[in-house]
Amino acid sequence: MARPPLARERVLDAYEAILIDDGERAATLDAVAKTAGVSKGGLLYHFASKDDLAAGLLQRLDDLVVADVAAMRTTAEGPVAYYVRTSVMEGNALDRALVAASRLAQGGNPAAAARLREVRERWADTLRPAVRDEAALQLVMLLSDGLYFNNAISGTISAEQPDDPFVPTGSALDALVALVERAVR
Repeated sequence: MARPPLARERVLDAYEAILIDDGERAATLDAVAKTAGVSKGGLLYHFASKDDLAAGLLQRLDDLVVADVAAMRTTAEGPVAYYVRTSVMEGNALDRALVAASRLAQGGNPAAAARLREVRERWADTLRPAVRDEAALQLVMLLSDGLYFNNAISGTISAEQPDDPFVPTGSALDALVALVERAVR
């Protein structure tokens, strides 16, 4: 598959950044074009409407989740440990796409809400063979949600938050992973 044009990616990056920083209402076509450094016509060349822009972002999220699920399935430490560790935001492309899609869903975008549900279901399907039952699966999923939420209330989408007792890193994260692994097997 051919790589999308650089301008198209810049537009998606700008849209994503505005959604994360300022929310769905601020992500107007004019604001996105200005942030991306393209003309409005250049933006419209790649995305004919705000709905098309949202669809592009949701496709980006889908592509990133496909890669994430593949990594979950092949990681040496197993899918549960991988999922818990990656629930501490690092500000990577998947984190940014998830937060941006969440902002769209919060703004009332039904396609974003549906895509986020599909994402959770893909992760659940990948975790299910590694846990003993549905209650254990829920434990892993809800713990992950809590880690993500605690990152969000710290005001950043990065794991670089020293001394934040609600966002475990290093040995604290290792201990949490070990505890979860024991609880769900």
